[in-house]
Amino acid sequence: MASLIGMSKRLINRRQFLTETGSTLVLGAMSSVLSPSVARTAVRAQGTTGEVLVIGAGLAGLAAAYELDKAGFGVTVLEARGWPGGRVRTYRDSFADGLYAEMGAEYVDATDEYDHKYCKEFGLKVLTAKLYDGIFVRGKRIAMSALKSGKASLPYEGTVKGRLFGQEAQFTKRWVEIIKKTDTLPPEILKLDNLSVVELLLEGGAPQDIITLYTYLNATESTARPHEMSALGMVRAHASASSFNEDVDEGRIFGGADQLPKAFAHRLSNKILYNRPVRKIAHDAAAAEVWFEEGGTIRSMRTPRLVITIPFKVLRDVAITPQFSPEKMDIINTLGYGHVMKIAMQYKRRFWNDPGSIGQRIFTDTKLRRIYDMSIDQPGPRGILMSFTSGADAEKLGMLSGEDRLRAALEETTKVWPEAPKYWEGAAIKYWNEDPWVRGSYFFMNVGQKLDYRKVAGKAEGRVHFAGEHTETNSMDGAIKSGVRVAEEIKKAARKNKKG
Repeated sequence: MASLIGMSKRLINRRQFLTETGSTLVLGAMSSVLSPSVARTAVRAQGTTGEVLVIGAGLAGLAAAYELDKAGFGVTVLEARGWPGGRVRTYRDSFADGLYAEMGAEYVDATDEYDHKYCKEFGLKVLTAKLYDGIFVRGKRIAMSALKSGKASLPYEGTVKGRLFGQEAQFTKRWVEIIKKTDTLPPEILKLDNLSVVELLLEGGAPQDIITLYTYLNATESTARPHEMSALGMVRAHASASSFNEDVDEGRIFGGADQLPKAFAHRLSNKILYNRPVRKIAHDAAAAEVWFEEGGTIRSMRTPRLVITIPFKVLRDVAITPQFSPEKMDIINTLGYGHVMKIAMQYKRRFWNDPGSIGQRIFTDTKLRRIYDMSIDQPGPRGILMSFTSGADAEKLGMLSGEDRLRAALEETTKVWPEAPKYWEGAAIKYWNEDPWVRGSYFFMNVGQKLDYRKVAGKAEGRVHFAGEHTETNSMDGAIKSGVRVAEEIKKAARKNKKG
């Protein structure tokens, strides 16, 4: 087997690389063979306070690189795709009349500190989103106002009048009360990590209808199935009042969410190297070495500090030597990711705004789950209805051909608005589980997931740092926050080294 010491002095194609190196990397002192763009970045980095290589140009990687660049560090970002943003993806060319649709991350909550901070810094406007105003379940159309006032009730056994979310809370009260009375979680609470939401609710006497409703509410938000979700995660969410509900104050970036990653990327300029998927990582006490594809060949870069921001589900297929700590590898290999599909349906006319319509933003028990007006802040007679489907329904739709997915989308929409076929023009679909650089939605706390999984996921391993929504909260804000955190870690380490 050929040694990789000195490999950077030549180029080999991907097949040769994988054949010759197998799964073992030897980290040697070598000068990397760089493309002209990489070489220019390295030259510019000379004389700065340090050098950092970032894997992934999603919001986490962009935020880390941006803050480090401002602090004078030489930064290079490797991105597998040809554009920035990761799971932030705005489709524009797919629609007529200048309409656009958010096919990935979309909402900016009122409490999202980092989203708002950088939107303000980059001159982006956040508009308050319309609250959910309708419910379509078991063939029944319910106005949200009627549900909240008590004039209407949900067609599910065991529900409490006046609200939609949180129906399961009445069956988890005793667990929530225990958590609220202590600063540390006792063993009887920790053991809930080994139970699913379904198991805990059944133990608490909840009827099947409560579990079914949870599937279309909180489980949909988590993009998971209730039997996969940790009971501990659910109970802790109730104790902290952090669960999503029908009254969450959400917003959207006016003009498209992709403007945020593009603003970061514009300021980083050619420090971002696109179409460079990472294949192998080696690290020791002094540095890290990263091998990546570039135009069909394998190149490598050596760096004093490495930041990994790609989803752990993708990182599982990257060769790592030596492996990180057992705790880190366990999280990388087991962290739960859900299923999610978004379908943006273009119609000639916005019939969902007509008098008598169930609403513009609704919860449903159809395969589309959430359906809402994507074009609410966009001009024109044409409009886009967006669906957000997850869990088992997303997986089922994902097994269909593109044509059958479109047919199913129209059929499901017609259940809610019978006039839909009259105005249908087509749709764009993004199924994130078939995206090779994501392979899922975002993380959720699955059964058996350790309580400190975020802390472990985000903990540095020597000179290798970790960011991404999976180390904070599964949102754009969480991703940015993680990038800022890592930037601070690296700056702190540089200050310490300078003093030493």
